[in-house]
Amino acid sequence: MTEYNILLDAQKMPDAWYNVTPDLPAPMKPPLHPVTHQPLKADDLSAIFAMSLIEQEMSTQPAISIPGEVMDIYQLYRPTPLRRAYRLEKMLDTPARIFYKNESVTPSGSHKINTSIAQAYFNKKEGVNELTTETGAGQWGTALAIACSMLDMKCTVYMVRVSFEQKPYRRVLMQTYGADVVSSPSDTTDNGRAFQAKFPDTTGSLGMAISEAVEVAAKSGGRAKYSLGSVLNHVLLHQTVIGLEAKAQLEQVGEEPDVVIGCCGGGSNFAGISFPFVPMKKKGKNIDFIAVEPTACPTLTRGLYAYDYGDTAHMTPLLLQYTLGHQFVPPGIHAGGLRYHGVAQQVALMVKEGFMRAVACHQNPVFDALQMFAKAEGILAAPESGHAIRVAIDEALKCKESGESKAILFNLSGHGHFDMTAYEAYTNRKLEDYDLDQSIIDAAESVIPKI
Repeated sequence: MTEYNILLDAQKMPDAWYNVTPDLPAPMKPPLHPVTHQPLKADDLSAIFAMSLIEQEMSTQPAISIPGEVMDIYQLYRPTPLRRAYRLEKMLDTPARIFYKNESVTPSGSHKINTSIAQAYFNKKEGVNELTTETGAGQWGTALAIACSMLDMKCTVYMVRVSFEQKPYRRVLMQTYGADVVSSPSDTTDNGRAFQAKFPDTTGSLGMAISEAVEVAAKSGGRAKYSLGSVLNHVLLHQTVIGLEAKAQLEQVGEEPDVVIGCCGGGSNFAGISFPFVPMKKKGKNIDFIAVEPTACPTLTRGLYAYDYGDTAHMTPLLLQYTLGHQFVPPGIHAGGLRYHGVAQQVALMVKEGFMRAVACHQNPVFDALQMFAKAEGILAAPESGHAIRVAIDEALKCKESGESKAILFNLSGHGHFDMTAYEAYTNRKLEDYDLDQSIIDAAESVIPKI
């Protein structure tokens, strides 16, 4: 058996991000102002975002150059390895060829740092020295804390309460890099106090944490800006370095993917691995793009396709997306990064048009796959990444049944070294599989603006 040690030379790292907007299968509807419900203008976002990022958000250029200063930092860890999972293939006795892009080797332990570095850089270039943000599982907060430390910026992270309690070492890691970490909802913001009064025993949600972080930036008088780890176009743009590298790495060994898989919360890592292959599908290559989400937060598989807010307090623009309602509070599953009520509008559009598809998984089958992958490949992956691993295994088993030898590519978005309470619960058979009751979805969707 010939092992692939597929690593691109640093000189071959992408020097431009890929913008999927010109290649979307249908025109994208404009974001709307949260108050007037009119199409959003660049100036409407200037209070919370750097102008360079706003320009990227609205760009229709097919590629956007990566600044040299960002490239310099990327080269600390990029390109990341692409590996063929020979041992997993053998364990499954499948003719499928399984490849995984390993983003867990980055300084933050996940793909999130690809955009945190870029966002911190563009803000710093415009004279901003403080960023606020939210985080679910802590991967995004960690990534932004590292980026801010590298660029000598202050960082404040509002961490969803359930993850703040479940993942204390994530909090300590962020604090080690100099970030202030606040359990959300908190008593430090007007929105946080309002959420505590309305939902006194809440486990929190990304929607609440976003509201708090946006409030701080909006009230800072320009001193601080807000930074988002997923959902928005410019965030997905920065993550395309993942798929661009994977595409080049596969080409080195004469491979093209038949199936591309990523876990999906807000959509950044799924977009990062899948978007650079969109032109290939448009030219006729039959690629099955699969976004994987938890059954506890089934945004793409059971949500409503509608305009909705990205946060609970109506401070963010309205995006046309799949949504469970901006007031939705999902169960406290361990895949905290996938506990978001909405999804990126670009991903939503391609699922709506049938260009991509989505599936939902329970916790226990996900952890079955995580354990299998750990035993076969020696890597302890994050619960979020386990959703992609689960479906990659399922697709490989379908190949075993059919005899097809498909090339399956998935993104291993992060490691699980800070998720041991989740693994402990799984080992002790204490993980609960959640099927979200339709009445909860109906109630959540009842608050969606009628646009």
